[in-house]
Amino acid sequence: MVLTHFDSNGAAHMVDVSEKAVTPRIAVAKAWVKMQAETFEIIKEGHARKGDVIGVARLAGIIGAKKTSELIPLCHPLPITKVAVDLELDSKLPGLQITATVKTTGQTGVEMEALTAASTCALTVYDMVKAVDKSMEIGGLRVVLKDGGKSGRYEVI
Repeated sequence: MVLTHFDSNGAAHMVDVSEKAVTPRIAVAKAWVKMQAETFEIIKEGHARKGDVIGVARLAGIIGAKKTSELIPLCHPLPITKVAVDLELDSKLPGLQITATVKTTGQTGVEMEALTAASTCALTVYDMVKAVDKSMEIGGLRVVLKDGGKSGRYEVI
């Protein structure tokens, strides 16, 4: 297995993608935020003191995807063509299930953008209701779909 972010001397470097084909690419990442039942009800009913938790967290996830190359040192800045962040109320957790989808047409994939969107979204949920629930857990951050480029399709079934 070759780690592409290291040169022959072991120094970190940005991968040269200039010879790669420009192809449509997509990545989907998921995460969850688990909370107390009372916190879940506050979000569900729209009574959080800081406002619309789901709406603000969705916007934060979109911004996170767009800022990924500024946060992750070796990520290429990409012309993102779509970011969708969906939050689903899950009474079984209780909490929120987060799905972030990112698309581009480019020379490298958007897995990091999708992961950043999902994690930024989850962190924003925490920030918005931490005053009533500091025990929230964020977890399950993972790529569930990646497609495009020479490595092809990866999907968690």
